Amino acid sequence: MELLFYTTSQCHLCELAEALLVSTPMPVAIPVDVVDIAQSEELVQRYGTRIPVLRRDDTGHELDWPFTREQLLTFLQ
Repeated sequence: MELLFYTTSQCHLCELAEALLVSTPMPVAIPVDVVDIAQSEELVQRYGTRIPVLRRDDTGHELDWPFTREQLLTFLQ
């Protein structure tokens, strides 16, 4: 599994989500690909009002902010 982390610069909520992601202990390291939505009009349309968003590449499931550590761990199972 790999995660896509949809974000953009100067996004306070994105910084909070990133801090939670980094500080959550995980039994196995999960690669995270950071995607700046500002690089694509399609991504801005899709995620502009939802970021930060985590997306699993294996299932396509997405987790929108706000989320707790518990919700994050459940999402990653």
